[in-house]
Amino acid sequence: MTPDAREDEYPGRSMGLPRSGRGSIAPLSRRVAAFAIDWAAVVLLSIAFFDYAWWSTLVLFVIIQSVFVATASGSPGHHMCGLRVTRSDGAWVGPWRPIVRSVLIVLVIPAAIWDGDHRGMHDLFSGTVIVRAR
Repeated sequence: MTPDAREDEYPGRSMGLPRSGRGSIAPLSRRVAAFAIDWAAVVLLSIAFFDYAWWSTLVLFVIIQSVFVATASGSPGHHMCGLRVTRSDGAWVGPWRPIVRSVLIVLVIPAAIWDGDHRGMHDLFSGTVIVRAR
């Protein structure tokens, strides 16, 4: 591979996404911040309504992620961090992809294994990608 070819490679190129700016692959820092915001909200809801049972926290996370990603293209944390969840081709994720994605995030391991486009297994299996919204 020539040096010029390596400079041409970047996360999201294989999906036709831009290198930077709106629509490019979201950076890890924003993804982690969005997850922390969503997790904090879910923990507070779990404490308020279920006396912080571990199972209720996980169930609430899956429900909130699934509903918000399917209807608003991202959770409250995603929106606060300037991110959105979309299909690889940029289309609406539909009703089933957010559920699969959320369940796999709760399992942790799929979210920790990435490919060259910086997509976790949860995004690969559900056919989604997290991109910059702004």
